[in-house]
Amino acid sequence: MGSVPPQHGHLPRLAPEAYRGFVGVHWIMTVEARATGWLNDLFHARWREAMLHALVQHELLCPVYCLMPDHAHFVRLGGSAGSDQRRAVTEFRRTTNRLLAPRKWQREAYDHVLREAEWKRDAFSAACWYVLENPMRKDMVPDWKNYPYSGALVPGYPDLDPRREDFWEVFWKIYNRQVEESAP
Repeated sequence: MGSVPPQHGHLPRLAPEAYRGFVGVHWIMTVEARATGWLNDLFHARWREAMLHALVQHELLCPVYCLMPDHAHFVRLGGSAGSDQRRAVTEFRRTTNRLLAPRKWQREAYDHVLREAEWKRDAFSAACWYVLENPMRKDMVPDWKNYPYSGALVPGYPDLDPRREDFWEVFWKIYNRQVEESAP
């Protein structure tokens, strides 16, 4: 897969097919000018609703997310061959920009498409812990489990939460079942 040549003022991107199918992507969306003051319980609930719609529409799962005062991290996995992460994030940005108004996300999200080695369970969970531990690194909470604006979103599993002891075991069962069910 080749890279799409960067245009002036644009982040470099992989070719569109790199974001399709059973891929994992760590996304970071930053509010323009690093504006704060928008993150609260109501925004969090609306953001989760918008994310859930995007996940269902594009057959994705979000094992972890973390909303910070001026940006958001989330990891999403394609749950079918028809999943399209770039299209999903474009639509999601448009929807959540309405929630952020008068603020808005920066024009482009940063992304990191997970490489094969990063799909191994220990490496994958380490990348997810990095997302969840963001508030600790910023000295906002002593334990990431106390941060109210993080979690997981997996359609059909409203109680699945990375704070649970059995989270990864349950998550991988759900993900593998979805992948098997989507196979031709």
